[in-house]
Amino acid sequence: MRQRPVLLITTVLAVLLVACGGVLVADAGTTKKIPEGVTIGGVDVGGLTADAARTKATRELTDRLSKPVRVVHSDQDWNLTAKSAGIKVDIDDAVAKAADLGDDGNAFVRVYHSVAGNEVRREFSPTSTYNRYAITRLLNRVEKDLHREPKSASVAFTDGELKVTKGTVGLRLKRDRVAGLVRTALLDPSASHQISAYTSKIQPKETTAAVRKKYGTVLVANRSTFKLTLYKNMKVAKTYGISVGKAGHDTPAGQYTIGNKAENPSWHVPNSAWAGSLAGTVVPPGPSNPIKARWLGIYDGVGIHGTSDDASIGTNASHGCLRMHVPDVIDLFPRVPVGTPIYIQ
Repeated sequence: MRQRPVLLITTVLAVLLVACGGVLVADAGTTKKIPEGVTIGGVDVGGLTADAARTKATRELTDRLSKPVRVVHSDQDWNLTAKSAGIKVDIDDAVAKAADLGDDGNAFVRVYHSVAGNEVRREFSPTSTYNRYAITRLLNRVEKDLHREPKSASVAFTDGELKVTKGTVGLRLKRDRVAGLVRTALLDPSASHQISAYTSKIQPKETTAAVRKKYGTVLVANRSTFKLTLYKNMKVAKTYGISVGKAGHDTPAGQYTIGNKAENPSWHVPNSAWAGSLAGTVVPPGPSNPIKARWLGIYDGVGIHGTSDDASIGTNASHGCLRMHVPDVIDLFPRVPVGTPIYIQ
């Protein structure tokens, strides 16, 4: 009776040995392959031998990385080819690691996964290198074409007209940001190879809007036509007749500003020979004061004022000042704040 259990155990052991031997034979007789679900640089190499995986990954990654990197901005573009970038891909290490997965576990586990068709989801990144100076040269080209210094707006009296030269906004390449995207495109086959040339705007010191506000009121005195023109918001608001300096006492040409204003001003007589005994004195308002009604100071004793000598308007008659009819200077006075630019030509 005792021989029967011994025989049964012996039979079971024999079957197990045969089965194990079959598993070992099956495992030994199977060509080592990379498990399903393994990728190298995004290339599926599952189920392939190491050699086959190396060939496939090299071919596909080379094709992907050979695509030029294109930096674009509006209708401009700059290209960096794989050859110029000196791109090199080393997938041997990635293939070796992927192949090692085929040796993980014992023979029973490997045969089980093979029969069951189980996947091992793993991604291995190949080693890529490039010439970093190629990126520097690319960005230098982009920067050269895109970079623009800001230009401030300005105002000038040209060809008989007050003209505004508009300010322009400058552009500066966001070099570090673009460089990072280029590097990613060179190293990652799945990354976009079209990159925006990101820029930042540089505002001018004087914008067009600021200049228009600053020059909201402007005076232009034309010595040859004996006209004083008042501009408001860069448009002619009113024109007045004037008298200007006579020979030897010329009204100074150039750009100035209205420095001070006064109603019914006293006359601070210049300390000049032409003033005779009045030189250096102060003449109060009244009949003997030639500065009538209003005063708008310009430069070094020269200003705009009313005159009782209406016949002098339209002639070279003053000692440098701009004379006006009294009603005209009274009309002009409240329209012109201190600091107003005046062009005398």
